[in-house]
Amino acid sequence: MSSHQVRLEVRLPEGHWSGDVTRANPSAILRIEKHMPLSRGRGTARISCSEDISKSIAEHSGIEDYKIMQNNCYDITIEAGGGGFLKPLVDVGVIPHTPFEVRDGWVDWTIECSQNKVRELIESFKMQSIPHRLISTRSVTARLLTARQRQVFDIAIREGFYDIPRRISLTELAQLLDVAKSTLSVQLQRVESTIVNTFSEEIRRRSP
Repeated sequence: MSSHQVRLEVRLPEGHWSGDVTRANPSAILRIEKHMPLSRGRGTARISCSEDISKSIAEHSGIEDYKIMQNNCYDITIEAGGGGFLKPLVDVGVIPHTPFEVRDGWVDWTIECSQNKVRELIESFKMQSIPHRLISTRSVTARLLTARQRQVFDIAIREGFYDIPRRISLTELAQLLDVAKSTLSVQLQRVESTIVNTFSEEIRRRSP
């Protein structure tokens, strides 16, 4: 069975911690780095944000506890009912890729699953009247990056190499990956070239 990668934006309901926090800070970009479900409907998450949202986090009833890791980065413990993955995702049995972003109550998810599950998921959002926007869907027929390229790409994203402004320099990233700076530069150029060439048509369609 062929696999499909679907990207969609979904409006998080009132009461969902990340939806509420970003609606209270509409210019903020919240990045969910990791998300782990716990027992009894609770969960944990590691997040970073483009702005200081500590007041909104501290005041939200859906957040049991939080710890500041560094500037605008937090580890949080989510109360039962405080907001995890929405019911359609649980019902269909799909999990979004991390990291993902939330802006002004809208979460941007990328999900890889069968075409049937894509249809089930969209239908479930419609039936439950959950606002959503299908951004793109494509068949995944072959590995886009090598295992090493994927590792480098994931760590570069996680550490903020592509953030504006950058949270880590090329030199620091090379030290973290234990490779020469020149080697890492070539690896990143190959990754970026592959991604740009693969998605060039979609970029053109969405940037008339």
